[in-house]
Amino acid sequence: MSKHANRSALASLALALLLVMGIAASPVRLAAQTLDAAFDRLAADSFSDTARAIDDLAASGAPQAESLIEALGARRLLADKATGTIAIQTPAGALLDARTGKPLASPPPGLAVVRINNRLRSAIDAALGTLAMVSPDRSKRLVAAEALFKSRKASDLAPLDKAIAAEKDDAVRSAFGKARSAIVLADDKQPLADRVAAVQSLAEWPDSDTLGFLRQVQASTQEPALKQSIETAAVAIEHRRQLLSGLQNVIYGLSLGSVLLLAAIGLAITFGVMGVINMAHGEMVMLGAYTTFVVQEGFRAFAPGAFDLSLPVAIPLAFIVAGTVGIAIERGIIRFLYGRPLETLLATWGVSLILQQVVRTAFGPTNREVGNPSYMSGAFDLYGISITWSRLWIIVFTLTVFFSLLFVLKRTRLGLEMRAVTQNRRMAASMGIRSARVDALTFGLGSGIAGIAGVALSQIDNVSPNLGQSYIVDSFMVVVFGGVGNLWGTLVSAFFLGIANKMLEPVAGAVLGKILILVLLILFIQKRPRGLFALKGRAVEA
Repeated sequence: MSKHANRSALASLALALLLVMGIAASPVRLAAQTLDAAFDRLAADSFSDTARAIDDLAASGAPQAESLIEALGARRLLADKATGTIAIQTPAGALLDARTGKPLASPPPGLAVVRINNRLRSAIDAALGTLAMVSPDRSKRLVAAEALFKSRKASDLAPLDKAIAAEKDDAVRSAFGKARSAIVLADDKQPLADRVAAVQSLAEWPDSDTLGFLRQVQASTQEPALKQSIETAAVAIEHRRQLLSGLQNVIYGLSLGSVLLLAAIGLAITFGVMGVINMAHGEMVMLGAYTTFVVQEGFRAFAPGAFDLSLPVAIPLAFIVAGTVGIAIERGIIRFLYGRPLETLLATWGVSLILQQVVRTAFGPTNREVGNPSYMSGAFDLYGISITWSRLWIIVFTLTVFFSLLFVLKRTRLGLEMRAVTQNRRMAASMGIRSARVDALTFGLGSGIAGIAGVALSQIDNVSPNLGQSYIVDSFMVVVFGGVGNLWGTLVSAFFLGIANKMLEPVAGAVLGKILILVLLILFIQKRPRGLFALKGRAVEA
């Protein structure tokens, strides 16, 4: 009895396993049968059979279904009625067996392009959209969601619901939900309550396409409740768009402010310590940018696989190159002109012209290509605000340079001597500080930071001999507005002027906005000649 019971249990277990294996294998067999039926209908080459074949391919879930339908739409799908052979012609002209994907060894003579008409083209587009909704490629699913939102076909609602139920990615599911709401709202046959709910759902998407679609439906519908719901949603979207636009301008302003701070921070310590109006400061920025170009050319030639390291290598080299040139200018020209600001201005302006011509002779007058590393390419969306990686990295880099310079000024001997010379040059000299050496190192430090600024600016601006001229006036504006020699004032003024500029641009335009900023700055300097954060002390030199 025990043996009989054991045999019965084993038989039941085997039957259960066979049943489970049959259930698991049935979708695979079903997909294969559907695919075979689609091949047979394509070989028949009649419009009705081809239409059914498109439906079969879309429903099969086979991995080659999308490529088959794309080939059919591109008139690169061939069939032979006699042998039932289906072939795909590649763009290069080779023939592949549609069933196996392998090259067709001996194509039958009866191969001909499978015919399609306008009705079949619509069916092909719909099938490709259905397949894209369940594609393993996330980007294709997002593109499919955007296409569904724009087409708004009621026939897409059923497959879209299946795609939403199977979707695991939150962003894609949200995009599908937006498309579904648009389809429901556009369909007059849907219940009024569902259409109103769709309007409320679309109100969460503050983009111009959604707003335009809502206004379009509002103009065409006769339902008072739907009109009111759309008006409420449209007003909410417009308010949210205004808020996002303001926040976007703030982001742009911070980005512009970081660029201004990078260009001005070296000038702030040079002008603050030495009182020298250095018109060649912009050319130090230019030298840093061209150093980046030379470094990248070296990486392209000798280590293209390590191109992402080009910027970390270019930063110290740009500092050394620009700093060395700065020390040479101070030792060779400026030290003979202290106390004569007009002559210093003219001399450094002449140096700037010489440096521009040297660069033109060495590299030519045209713009030079400086590439973005992979980590500075592209953009990302933050609550509806688009932020480019290059701008974000420049903001981070600018703050890093700023606090590094602050550390040098506050925690090192050179910084102590620089601050002493800034507050009272004669008293510092009487205490044994070599003011001439401090002047040279200060000028070199300011020029080196300008070179680092050139590395960053090469990622967002054209690298040309005139690069520095674009920032020299703005740099002086930032330094004077913030307070000569005050780094915190330079930081605040750079970001303030950047945000103010971007806030005025949509209202007054780029040129008029900059003019208004300049006029307001002039009026401010009339009231506070020493800027926002003036240096304080009993012996601060005028």
